[in-house]
Amino acid sequence: MTSYRQPGLVLTDHRFTVPLDHAVPDGERIELYGREVVAGGRAGEELPWLVYLEGGPGFGARRFIGPQAWLGRAVQEYRVLLLDQRGTGHSTPANRQTLPLRGTPRRQADYLAHFRADAIVQDCELVRKRLTGGAPWTVLGQSFGGFCVTHYLSAAPEGLSTALVTGGLPSLHAGADEVYRAAFPRIRRKVEAHYARYPQDVVRARRIAAHLLDRPAALPNGGLLTARAFQSLGILLGGGEGTHQLHLLLEDAFVPTAAGPALSDAFLENVQAQLSYAGHPLYAVLHEAIYAQGEGPTAWAAERVRADFPEFDAEKTLAGDGPLLFTGETVHPWHFETDPALRPLRETAHLLAERTDWAPLYDPARLAANEVPVAAAVYHDDMYVDTAHSLETARAIRGLRTWVTDEFEHDGVRAGGPRVLDRLLGLARGDL
Repeated sequence: MTSYRQPGLVLTDHRFTVPLDHAVPDGERIELYGREVVAGGRAGEELPWLVYLEGGPGFGARRFIGPQAWLGRAVQEYRVLLLDQRGTGHSTPANRQTLPLRGTPRRQADYLAHFRADAIVQDCELVRKRLTGGAPWTVLGQSFGGFCVTHYLSAAPEGLSTALVTGGLPSLHAGADEVYRAAFPRIRRKVEAHYARYPQDVVRARRIAAHLLDRPAALPNGGLLTARAFQSLGILLGGGEGTHQLHLLLEDAFVPTAAGPALSDAFLENVQAQLSYAGHPLYAVLHEAIYAQGEGPTAWAAERVRADFPEFDAEKTLAGDGPLLFTGETVHPWHFETDPALRPLRETAHLLAERTDWAPLYDPARLAANEVPVAAAVYHDDMYVDTAHSLETARAIRGLRTWVTDEFEHDGVRAGGPRVLDRLLGLARGDL
C-alpha cells in the first residue's frame, strides 16, 4: 500500500484480487483498485468506513483534489473508500485494447456478463471483510451506483450499516423497453426547457444537423459525427450545468472556408470530448444490460423504442420547421460504427444485446423486510432515472426515506457540495 497527502487528506492506494465469477471462487481472478481517503488529522483513528460507488456503468470512482463536494462532509466522520468497480479506472481494464486478449467476441461477451451490479456487490463484500474485519459499512451510490446499492440491500444487507442513494433508485421490475419508453418523453421535456432558455439554439441546432445530414464530419480521433451522433449531445441536459454547456458548445460552430461554411476544428474537438467513449467503453457496451432481469434479450431497446417517437428523427424534423430534438442517455448500434473506441467491440455488444440468461437483480420480498437505514435523494424529473420508477421502488423498500427535490439535476451529489450527503445522513439517522 502507498500513502500520500493532498490538502487536508491522507490517501492510501489499495489493490484487491477477486474472482471473475464469484460462483467459481477458485477460478480466474481480476484486480480491483480502491483509494482510501481520510481527514489529515484523523488518519490514525479508528473510523467507520464509507464506500462510494460511482455512476455509469463503466466509470471509475471520481478523482478528487482535496476535500471537494460530498467528500469533505464524509471525511468528517468516515474513512472513505473510492472503489473503481470491476473493469473501470485502475482496476483490471476492459476496453477495445484488452478485451481481444479474451479471444472471440463470444468469449468477450461471456467475460463481460460478469460485470453487472450483482458481481460488483460481491466484490464489495470481499473488500469489506478485508478492510473492516467484518464490520458493516456505509455505502453511498450515485446513479448506477444506486442500482448497485439496491442490489446490495437485496443480496447482502448484513454488510451494510447504512445505505445512501443519490439519483439511482431503479425500477424493481421494468425491463429496458419500459425504461426507454418512459425516458423519451422526459428527454423531450429537457430539450424543450433548453430551447425555452436559449431560443437562439433552435436555429443553430437545425443548421448543424442539416450540415451533418449532407456531410458527416470526421472527428479528430477518427470518429464520425453524424446528425444522430450530434443529437446525442442531449446527454448534457441531465446535469445541473448541462443546458449552459450545450448552449456554449453550439455557439460559433461554423467557420468560413474557401469551400464555404464548415464546422470548426474547435467545435469538433469539443464535441468529441463530450461524445467519445474512449474513457468509459463499458458504459456503452453494458448500458442496457443493467436493466436486464431475465425477461429476455435487451435487443437494442433504445433503438427499437426510439422508432415509436418519430419526433426524434432528425431527417423528418429538418423536412419541416420544428426544433431538432436532442437525445439523452441512450446507446444505439450505430455508436459502435461511429466511435473508434467502440468499433472493435461491435460484435461483442451485439452478442450481449442478444443474451437471455441475465439473472434478476432485485429481491422485492427481502427489500420489503429491509432493516438497514436507507435514505435516497430523488431528483424531480431526473433525465437519467425515471422519477416515478424511483418513487415506486422507494415505497417497496421498508424504512427507506426519500428527499424529493428539484433543486438539483442528476448530478446533485457533485453539484450540491456537502449538502446532499449531509441531508441523506440526517434522514437515515432520523435526525430530519
